[in-house]
Amino acid sequence: MKIHPTAIIDPKAELHESVEVGPFCIIEKDVKIGEGTVIESHVKIQSGTRIGKFNRLFSGGSYGGLPQDLGFKPETKTYLEIGDHNILRENVVFHRGTVEGKATTVGNHNYLMGNVHLAHDVIVGDHNIMVQNTMLAGHVVIGNKVFISGSVGVHQFVRVSDYAMLAGLTKVVKDVPPYATVDGHPGAVVSLNVVGMKRAGIAADVRLAIKRVYKTIYHSGLNTKQALTELKKDPNPAPEVQKIIEFFETSKRGVVDHRFVSGGSDEE
Repeated sequence: MKIHPTAIIDPKAELHESVEVGPFCIIEKDVKIGEGTVIESHVKIQSGTRIGKFNRLFSGGSYGGLPQDLGFKPETKTYLEIGDHNILRENVVFHRGTVEGKATTVGNHNYLMGNVHLAHDVIVGDHNIMVQNTMLAGHVVIGNKVFISGSVGVHQFVRVSDYAMLAGLTKVVKDVPPYATVDGHPGAVVSLNVVGMKRAGIAADVRLAIKRVYKTIYHSGLNTKQALTELKKDPNPAPEVQKIIEFFETSKRGVVDHRFVSGGSDEE
């Protein structure tokens, strides 16, 4: 184990023998860190944090601190859980959960750039990218392969589904459906995330089916309930289409609206 002599590590912390810890880091008791994880300088990892394998934590990060919730009792036992193969850049701040025995969670293979903030009880899936200054409020849920551009703010309890893209400086106050690109104040669907779908290998006929679904929901003149009823008449929808229908049906906050953008396109 490579530990810089200026690092302070509680003897009750559990670090795999291959973990590297840089200068001026603080690692408290009841912390577990898995194989191959590298922790650079000036990182603070607080009690209740669980970090998996082969992560890289860049300088200045704060992990597992008390939730910024005025009603939270510090003695409540909660956690921060981070998976494997994540790159977490400079000065990120992740808070632990607020519910006894529960955690703020980050999955695997995520790339989170500098100054990203994950508030209490956030859930982040796999293979997501968050650009500088992304701010996720409490209880936000991020799916898989989501791209969040710089300085995006996401309201508490919002869900952002798979393959969505959030444009820079967007204010997100409602749920973001799969495969959509969202922009604005407040955020609205402005196109499909065609580039993201192509990179994911989603076939052209499926992309066309997704486009038709969103035309039915947003441009048919039907309300959302009527549009979903119409879409469910298809006896054999593609899994991607079914994902969209289920997302709208299970939304509690409501789903973002659509806004026409001159010169924008959903074309293949």
